[in-house]
Amino acid sequence: MFIGREKELGLLEELHASGTFKYLVLYGRRRVGKTSLLNEFSKKRNVIFYSAQAKNDRLNLSDFSKTLQLHFSGSSYGAFEDWNAAFSYVFDQTSEERVTLIIDEFPYIAEENPSIKSILQHAIDKKWKHKNIFLILCGSSISFMETEVMGAKSPLYGRATSSLELQCFNYIESARFFPNYSIEEKLLCYGILGGVPCYLAAFNDKKTITKNIEKNILRTGSFLKEETQNLLKMELREPRIYNSIFEAIATGASRLNEIAQKIHEEQTKCSKYIRTLKNMRLVDKVTPSGEKDSSKKSIYQISDNFFLFWYHFIFSNKSYYELLGDEEAAQEIFEHLSHYMGSVFENICMQYLTILAKQRKLPFVPHTMGRWWGGNPNTKKEDDIDILAFDVHKQSAIVCECKYRSKLFGIDEYKDFLRSAELFHHIENRYYYLFSKSGFTEAVKANAQREGVTLVALEDLFLVD
Repeated sequence: MFIGREKELGLLEELHASGTFKYLVLYGRRRVGKTSLLNEFSKKRNVIFYSAQAKNDRLNLSDFSKTLQLHFSGSSYGAFEDWNAAFSYVFDQTSEERVTLIIDEFPYIAEENPSIKSILQHAIDKKWKHKNIFLILCGSSISFMETEVMGAKSPLYGRATSSLELQCFNYIESARFFPNYSIEEKLLCYGILGGVPCYLAAFNDKKTITKNIEKNILRTGSFLKEETQNLLKMELREPRIYNSIFEAIATGASRLNEIAQKIHEEQTKCSKYIRTLKNMRLVDKVTPSGEKDSSKKSIYQISDNFFLFWYHFIFSNKSYYELLGDEEAAQEIFEHLSHYMGSVFENICMQYLTILAKQRKLPFVPHTMGRWWGGNPNTKKEDDIDILAFDVHKQSAIVCECKYRSKLFGIDEYKDFLRSAELFHHIENRYYYLFSKSGFTEAVKANAQREGVTLVALEDLFLVD
């Protein structure tokens, strides 16, 4: 069943309905659902859909030729002499009826034959832009699509009429995969699987989360058991170093020097590998909210929840879990999920605030929003704020604390939070939000109502569109 992507489908349909030449660059990390989106769009359209493969140029040209010929004439009569001839054939066959041509995994072709970008550019400039053609180039290599297809040095630069990086689902969209689960269970699934559609589809909400972990992550032969390793092998030449970086970050190392020390590699080499993971949208560089990207306080975190889960629980415990057995290992993992969910819950709360900001339901539209950490001059110690948002002039701030645990948010914690928030006493307008998985004590509710502090319970997270 196809879930979500209403806006993305709307864009594709709008471009298709234009009746003039359109060229969309669609890209995004592997498994995010690009091909599924294109298949869903193609169900209602007369589309030429070619999915390139990791093989030599002549074989891809042969397959592409066959796809074109079958579409236009119903039979195949051999490969075109070259790509220019193939693209000319598309031009010759296009009349009044709209022709939609999708080339999925375009980097497989362009890496083998870099000249195809110039050939395609020539076809667009000289012929296609005057025809009723809708071209979609799709790829999973984000850096390739951004630099080699859309970059200023690419022959195709400036030809695209639209571009779309397909993103992972947020926590609300991900929850649509699990209508039978409680709110807490939906959030746990998001914490384990992230917003990648095919990962979410692997879980069955008629079984417990523990059973899903056992059957769909730990069991030999299950899709998710080797997914992280398979994806790294598909994309990278030295998975062992990337594995070490993931493990280091997942187990607490966050600064570049800490990661380098933990994996026994030079910082410069480590930085290069992390940059690759950033381009794959698997790792993020994070600076304290309100500070410049060049801040020396910058840290790195795993941005994909499934990778975070896998390296946090499974990578270094693989042999132990095999001895323990899938059932007991799944139970042990489940018992430690609450602690693991702390940072995930902060991210969920940030997504909630982002949705409210788009709906203009916050006191202001944040210019920057994220975690904050640094020295507290009042206590002479390091302090941190779970979420801190500033307006564009830094005259207003939203200060938040997020608690994911099985007890009520108490009055002592409430007072500690307000004391920490005094770090920003110089900000003219301050607004306070508290998020709690298990709710709030009556004392906290009374104080919050009197002092204008917004309390957000778990069910509130799903009361936004």
